[in-house]
Amino acid sequence: MPLPPPPSSPPAPSREALRAHLLATGIAGTVATPREASLRRYRLFAARDPRALLGLDPLGAWRERDVLALMARRCGVSADPRRTEGVDTVDPDRTLRGLDRFAARLGRAVAERRPVLFGTGHPHRLIGFYAALAQGVSAAGGQVLTPAQGRSVDITTRFGLRTHRIDYVQGVALVRADAGPEAGCEPGAHCHSPLPVRVVLGVAAERGGPLPGLVVGDHGWVCGAGQLGFEAIGPADTDDPAPFVGEAEGRVAVAVPLDDGVRSVCYEPLTRYVLNRACLSP
Repeated sequence: MPLPPPPSSPPAPSREALRAHLLATGIAGTVATPREASLRRYRLFAARDPRALLGLDPLGAWRERDVLALMARRCGVSADPRRTEGVDTVDPDRTLRGLDRFAARLGRAVAERRPVLFGTGHPHRLIGFYAALAQGVSAAGGQVLTPAQGRSVDITTRFGLRTHRIDYVQGVALVRADAGPEAGCEPGAHCHSPLPVRVVLGVAAERGGPLPGLVVGDHGWVCGAGQLGFEAIGPADTDDPAPFVGEAEGRVAVAVPLDDGVRSVCYEPLTRYVLNRACLSP
């Protein structure tokens, strides 16, 4: 069933206006993600800790210094390992180039009539971003997949092993906790695990398809899908090296560097920019 048409919205921002918006909101430029948090995640990734891998099985050795060097190239964070605390940066021009490549992949998938799966582990911040893209895809005649609605998946959280269920909000997959401190949280649970996308793809395969020709998401959604061989694109923060390593190794098609924790309304201009670049604007 097609998604409801998106409400009327302001026109897409120009590249210059969007760059200014990225800097003004902290989506790029000086970001709120602490330097020490990013470095800690780089160490965990180098140690192949599942919490940092997000479902990716790296091909290379990826020492901590290698991860830092990659993140400096892909995101614009400081390459100085002696800088261990304070704020960090995302180069807005790298963000814009990433959004351009993201839009090109999304537009191509729709033009080629490939089904698209949207999923997020950051529903509190990014659900609106993905939902507007899903509406744009549907309005252009594309197919937005929603398999495994209501299926359960056990995910290890800071509270221990918790059962979650897969849900869809405006065409975007997420998980909700069935019990414990996270139960009932809206619009869903913050999740880094690749298990939800594996369940979704597994159910789709069991039912004979269709399988996605493109997966759009973050955290475990983009890395888990990419690891399984699906074309996958999505945004990633400076403390999530896995999507950028996946991109460098050819498992993730596009990783867009940005702060994924600002207010959800701040991502609306990015959505309009992507839809316009993908030729999916109403």
